[in-house]
Amino acid sequence: MATKTGPQRYPGASRANWYQDDYPGDPMQVNVVVLHTTEGRSLPTYSGGSMAPNLTAVPDLGAKKLKWYQHFDIETSSRALANKRGGVETNTLNVTQVELVGTCDPKTHKKWTAAGQAHIYWPDAPDWALRSVARFLAWMHEEHGVALAGPKAWPAYPTSYADGGDQRMSFAEWKAFKGVCGHMHVPENDHGDPGAIDFSTLMKYAKAELDVDDGDDTPPQTAPKPTTPKPRVPAYPGRKYFRDGVAANAHVLQLGKQLVKRGFGDHYRVGPSRTWGEADRLNVRDFQKSRKELRGDADGYPGPLTWRLLFS
Repeated sequence: MATKTGPQRYPGASRANWYQDDYPGDPMQVNVVVLHTTEGRSLPTYSGGSMAPNLTAVPDLGAKKLKWYQHFDIETSSRALANKRGGVETNTLNVTQVELVGTCDPKTHKKWTAAGQAHIYWPDAPDWALRSVARFLAWMHEEHGVALAGPKAWPAYPTSYADGGDQRMSFAEWKAFKGVCGHMHVPENDHGDPGAIDFSTLMKYAKAELDVDDGDDTPPQTAPKPTTPKPRVPAYPGRKYFRDGVAANAHVLQLGKQLVKRGFGDHYRVGPSRTWGEADRLNVRDFQKSRKELRGDADGYPGPLTWRLLFS
């Protein structure tokens, strides 16, 4: 039995569609993320959970953000891959699976567009969507050691479809693989998702989240020095401003705006305000849980370290 090595819930992810109680799965020590596309425009039912991944990312196109739903713990096997009897393990081979709501099929994209049905076509995903997926991958790298690397070939659908596609890994390649791949790379499967998603940009954004060197040995180009200084972390105003009963103030609004900017505003119904409330506390708690420096004291009330990490 594998030992769980990191936080099992992605900060801010909803558990409204939790399936692990009905389908317990197997414990794993994750070193792979598999990306899928749902080929639909809303959160799937997954046949009651019997075909569910670990997480689903649902676009809120108006707000330009992804709403995350978690169905299984990070290091518990989920059920979205074909896993043939007597073959190589897929769902249970150290894999966290993520479904991206939308399509990778150009024909479906054309049909939905003609019908006025809003959606994400993942080969041409908006920047905000790629950044949200990259933020998750950066978290998986930081918390579970999943390598920010993957296959070179991400062919467009339908070329990516079928078991015999050139990008499909052999059993030996799959067993040795560590990093991020697509459904179209997994053996024993014939699906072609997520198609020609912009994998290089995903990796660039994920590494930027962590300030990770991408290994490029090319000498840097000479560039003019910036004429404006880097923004400084605003001075910590003191914990007293972030307690129930304190009068409305600009510090609460400043904190809330930064939480939204960093992707931790899921508990706001409308948006941040000047009045401290439970939504603020829950959003701060989610941010604290996402940082190993803060996880032992994730009470939702920002201290000096929470403030510095949030604004830096």
